Amino acid sequence: MSDLSTSYLGLALRNPLVASASPLSEGVDRVRALADSGVGAVVMYSLFEEEVHREQLRDLMVSEAHEDAFGEALSYFPNVPSAGTGGATRYLRLLEQSVAAVEVPVVASLNGSTAGGWVGFARSMQDAGAAAIELNVYFVPGDPHTRARDVEDRHVEILQQVREAVSVPVAVKLSPHFSSTGEMAMRLDRAGANGLVLFNRFLQPDVDPEALAVTTGVTLSTPAEARVARTWIAILRGHVTASLAATTGVDGAADVVSYLLAGADVVMTASALLRHGVGHAGVLLDGLEDWMRRKGFATPEEFRGLLAVPVGVDQSAYERAGYVEALEKARRTYGDLTGASRGQPTISST
Repeated sequence: MSDLSTSYLGLALRNPLVASASPLSEGVDRVRALADSGVGAVVMYSLFEEEVHREQLRDLMVSEAHEDAFGEALSYFPNVPSAGTGGATRYLRLLEQSVAAVEVPVVASLNGSTAGGWVGFARSMQDAGAAAIELNVYFVPGDPHTRARDVEDRHVEILQQVREAVSVPVAVKLSPHFSSTGEMAMRLDRAGANGLVLFNRFLQPDVDPEALAVTTGVTLSTPAEARVARTWIAILRGHVTASLAATTGVDGAADVVSYLLAGADVVMTASALLRHGVGHAGVLLDGLEDWMRRKGFATPEEFRGLLAVPVGVDQSAYERAGYVEALEKARRTYGDLTGASRGQPTISST
C-alpha cells in the first residue's frame, strides 16, 4: 500500500482526493457516505450570501412586529418561524452534525460577492466545527463600467474580513478570468489566504432560438476543462505559500495524477462523483495507487510538482515556448499551415 497522506491548509489528510462543494453533502448521511468512500476531506455545499440575508431579514421583521407591545406582553414569546426553515440555521446544524459524524476534515463553504455582514457568519461556521472555510467568491462584473482593479480589490477585502473573523484556515476559490491570474493569486497569498482553489465554474447562459429566451443550467465538468487550471497550478507552484487545490475536469485517475504532477496539493472533484456515484472515489484512489506503484513512487510528495514550471525561469517565455511547440506539432501532424493555397484546411495561430 502506498502512503497517500497529504497536507492541505495545514490540515493532515489521509489522501489528496477531496469531495468539493456539491449537492452530495446536503445531508449527514451523504457526508458520511463521502467519507466512507475514502476521500481525504469533504467540502460542504455552499451557503449563499442571499440565504444569510434572508434569514436576518426574517428575524428583523419578527422583532419589529413586537417592539411596540405592552408591558403585559413580556410574559409570552412571539411566534417566530421555525429555525429549521432558515437556510443559514439549517446549514450550521448540518455542519455541526457532519463534523461529529465523520473523522475526515469538513470544510465549510461561503458563496457571496460583497464584503458585507455575511463574512461574520464565518465565525458561526468555525464555532460549528468547520476545519476550514472556503470562500467561493462568485462575482460576475456585468456592469461594463466596473474596473478590473475594483473586482480584484473586492476579493482581497472579503478575504481580509473573513481572516479577521476566524482562526481556522481560509481558502479562496478563484475564477480563471482575471487579466493577470498570477498577480491576483499572489495578492491573495500575501493577504493571508491559506489556500487557493483553481478554478470556479460560472454559470454560462445560452440562447434558445426557438423559444426566443435565455436559458441557464448547470453542466458537469469534463477533463478538457482541466487544462487551464493545470496550467496555472504549474505556474504558481513555488511562487505562493498557500496550498493549491485543483478542481474542474476530474473524471479518471489520470486526471488526479496530472494535477498532482502540475503541483496541486489536493485534487477536488464533484462532477465525477455525481456522474459515476460516490463509490467512484475509490476507483480514483485505486488508480492513483496503481500509477504510483508502476512509476516507483511511494508518496505523492515524491512527484508533486514534478512537471510544474521551474522556479526562476521566465514564465511568459516558458508558456510561449509551449505555444510554439504546439503549433509545430500541429504542422507535423496536419501538414503545411499555408495549405489553403492548395485547397487544404488551414490551421490558424490565433
